[in-house]
Amino acid sequence: MKRTCAAAFAALLAAAAGHAQSADPMPGGVYERIEVPGPSLAGNLAGDDSTRPVSVYLPPSYATDAERRYPVVYLLHGFTDSDDRWYGMLPHFVDVPVIADAAMGAGGAAEMILVMPNAYTAYKGSMYSSSVTTGDWESYIAEDLVAHIDSRYRTVAGREGRGLAGHSMGGYGAIRIGMKRADVF
Repeated sequence: MKRTCAAAFAALLAAAAGHAQSADPMPGGVYERIEVPGPSLAGNLAGDDSTRPVSVYLPPSYATDAERRYPVVYLLHGFTDSDDRWYGMLPHFVDVPVIADAAMGAGGAAEMILVMPNAYTAYKGSMYSSSVTTGDWESYIAEDLVAHIDSRYRTVAGREGRGLAGHSMGGYGAIRIGMKRADVF
C-alpha cells in the first residue's frame, strides 16, 4: 500500500507535467516551511491558530532561473495527518521532496512548485470545508493560500497554472474545492 501511494504520487507528477523537459539528471529541489495567515480561518470555534504552517517544495531550477514562472500543485493531506509528515520531517509512507526530486530529476515530470498546508486541527482535520467550528478551509485554500503563494513565489498565477490533489480527506477537499472554485484551479 505504501509503495502504491508513492508510485501513484510519482505518476501524478508525471501526468501533471504532460511531458519530460530534459533527460539530464538535475540537482534536487528546495524545501521551505512557511507561515501563511488565514483570515478565512480567524474566529473558528475550535480555537485553532488562523496562521498555518505550509510546506513548499521549489523545483531544482527555481534558484537559478530567475525569469521562469512555475505551475503550482496544491496538495491536501488526509485526516489525522499533517504536512510535516508528507514533507519528510517525520516518518511517513510518502516523502514529497524525495519523490519530486526523483520525478523531476529523471526528466519524467516538468518542474513545478508543490504546496501543502497543515490542516491538522483540534479535531484532527478540517475536511477542507467551510465550518464555523474549524474555519472556512475552502476559502483559506482557494483565496488566502493561493494569494500568498502567488505573491511570494514566481508562479503561473492563473487557473491554467494551478492544480489541486489530495489523499483521503484531502482527496475529498480537492474534488469539492476544485468543483466549487473552478475559477481558481
